[in-house]
Amino acid sequence: MTDVIHDPQYQKFVEEAKTTAVVWALAEGEDLLVVESVEFEETDVIPFWSTEADAQKQCSDEWAAYKPEAIPLDVFCDGWLKEMYDDGLLIGTNWDDELNGPEVEPKVLLTALRRVQ
Repeated sequence: MTDVIHDPQYQKFVEEAKTTAVVWALAEGEDLLVVESVEFEETDVIPFWSTEADAQKQCSDEWAAYKPEAIPLDVFCDGWLKEMYDDGLLIGTNWDDELNGPEVEPKVLLTALRRVQ
């Protein structure tokens, strides 16, 4: 997970989220998409995307009932990331069509999103 800061998917997520001030999750009603970590046993990951279009690409097959949901970046940073850290969850950033990609600790992502370029 330490190499995540050099991952192009992660870098794109951070840069676009800072630019647009929005991140995207997949929601089915009140429920967000949560998957098991590929890297860590008994750890859940909530994937997020930096664009609505990338999130929308995932809404097929077993995820067809899900819809992209916008989360303002300030709300994501000030509430979501802190709660996810407390709950022991990881964040997936800009996962591909097979839902593969970087898994990031909330504090690492918060630091990156707060960093002034």
